Amino acid sequence: MDVRSLRYFIAAYEGGSISAAARRCHVAQPSISTALVQLEERLGTPLFERHRRGITPTEEGHRLYPLARQVSEDLDAISRLFRTPAPAMPVRLGLMRSLGASRMTALLKEYIGQGDNLALTLVNPEERCDARIIGEQDLSPGEAFQPIWHDSYRLALPSGHPLGLQGTVSLADLDGLPFIWRHPCAAMQQLATALSDAGVRCQVRARLRTIEYTLGLVAAGVGASLVPAWPEILAHPDVQSRPLAELEIRQTIGVAYPAQQTMPALIPLLQLGRAAWEARERS
Repeated sequence: MDVRSLRYFIAAYEGGSISAAARRCHVAQPSISTALVQLEERLGTPLFERHRRGITPTEEGHRLYPLARQVSEDLDAISRLFRTPAPAMPVRLGLMRSLGASRMTALLKEYIGQGDNLALTLVNPEERCDARIIGEQDLSPGEAFQPIWHDSYRLALPSGHPLGLQGTVSLADLDGLPFIWRHPCAAMQQLATALSDAGVRCQVRARLRTIEYTLGLVAAGVGASLVPAWPEILAHPDVQSRPLAELEIRQTIGVAYPAQQTMPALIPLLQLGRAAWEARERS
């Protein structure tokens, strides 16, 4: 059995879609689909039900998942066991908020796995650091930039909200709308400017920092919010999302690092970022 197919299966199971697995594994979507079909043929049973919003594991998929995880983790442990220890390489990595726990966890796991005895410390991007994962608009002079993800934003509404009946939502529809505001957030700043220009005022019911907490309050019916169109958000059962008619908000996120000198410990991270960006371009 191909170990790579098992790892593609794990990524698809955890990501909930072929596209999410492709981004995580830094390959094109057809590679994921082909590997999953071959794995299903080898096992003689379907592992996923395919549908318009993604994929859902079958009972056999749920049974395979913990076994596949164990095999993958055991192989990683064997590789580390026989790896010659190298001097620790300290890296201070600044992370902006609102990166997405799932994709960030996957990226850091791969980075740590590829780094040779990497001693990674995570800090706020405003602190002293060797590199930062930030939005391209926040680059400082003297920094180079390797894009990783490209996010578009939508209005998140509680399930059953009347605005969900519309295909798109206008800025005027936001006037007086209970709203969950996130700060700091470049996308929110763009929305604030557009609302001010249109003379529209929301009713801010909470001011938060994380998307995860914001999404929870939207699902609870506290208010609407602006969120990135990540697959896990679009698939949330208690949240519906709609595009804003007059405003298209996008953000490119990547690794910012000193342009003059790239420390060797950052090279695997830059390679992972480049592979993720190229996989997105191919999909």
